Amino acid sequence: MRQEFDVVIIGGGLVGLSLARALAGSGLALALIEPQRAKPPPAGDTWDNRVYAISPGAAAFLDQCEAWRRLPQERVARVEAMQVYGDDTRARLEFSAYDAGLRELAFIVENRQLQHALWEGVRGQNVRVFCPANWTALEFGANSTALRLEDGTQIAANLVVGADGAESRVRAQAGIAVTPGDYGQLGVVANCSCEKPHRGVAFQWFLRDGVLALLPLPGNRVSMVWSIAQERARQLLALPAKKLSAEVESASRGALGALKLITPARAFPLKLQRVTQFVRPRLALVGDAAHNVHPLAGQGVNLGFRDARVLAALLMERGAQHDCGDYALLRRYERARKEDVLAMQLATHALQKLFNNDVVWLARARNLGLRLVNWQPQLKNFLVHHAVA
Repeated sequence: MRQEFDVVIIGGGLVGLSLARALAGSGLALALIEPQRAKPPPAGDTWDNRVYAISPGAAAFLDQCEAWRRLPQERVARVEAMQVYGDDTRARLEFSAYDAGLRELAFIVENRQLQHALWEGVRGQNVRVFCPANWTALEFGANSTALRLEDGTQIAANLVVGADGAESRVRAQAGIAVTPGDYGQLGVVANCSCEKPHRGVAFQWFLRDGVLALLPLPGNRVSMVWSIAQERARQLLALPAKKLSAEVESASRGALGALKLITPARAFPLKLQRVTQFVRPRLALVGDAAHNVHPLAGQGVNLGFRDARVLAALLMERGAQHDCGDYALLRRYERARKEDVLAMQLATHALQKLFNNDVVWLARARNLGLRLVNWQPQLKNFLVHHAVA
């Protein structure tokens, strides 16, 4: 027999889970399809080397989803200030939560802790979870969408949400074009203990061969994200822990004293990806399925949570005249999100290109630009309030 739902979310990552939980009390018939088996985070004192800088706005949304309160607060670090450095000794830009009238600029949260909290939030709600499960057929019709799972289960949905990542099969099946862009870089990530206290400060260095960030973790620990050319990244990954720690310490100009790796380093490719459409009749894309940005601003997952927040609100407020897959309704979601996404893509892409070159006059201009912005408190506060939404 065919199972019928109002909304089927394909992808049980952070964004797909948050959307499912946000819609759980809406009265809609919901389903979530995730191909990988969901597992709780392993117990113990180890630290996940994949972390996210969660904006206060995204944290508030996650709290509405009853996920934020499930996080062990001793594993969450507040970012109270940020120091950004250019590739000379004078260029510096500082942001302060206090100066902007805020409690914090962001929260640093481990991936597995957030995944676990969201899965726990979905459990017990009126969401039919197919996991592990994958679809073998997906057809968009005028009045509904038909799916078939690998075990033969037949599903009909008024709306399918593609939350299945940058290589989205849902997006490809819908024929939505993608403009890919490869930065030729890898993001090398690891966690370190540090000699000096970070005091809730996030550090970032725009280097001539990449961008290095040290993000505060609870205690005297930091999470490293080093966006760097692929060949150089592979060299870093091949180094013994002591030598890699020394490389990071040198690139960070000893800001936190001696560093010691506490998790193995790993890497992921960095890409820019633009899609022509966020929606089609009976389809909406969210998260990485809809957009990819360079991680230098730490805003990728926050864009995805804003997708989920806007789409959930629209579906719950749609009124009786619209079903969930109505194209006019979904176009309102697309219009609400495209400007925000495009602005972040343009900003991060421009910064990456500006600093990732050896042109002398550009080097002078970019470092002067950092200093000029640092002298404009109103501009800095504007940038901060936009980033924390």
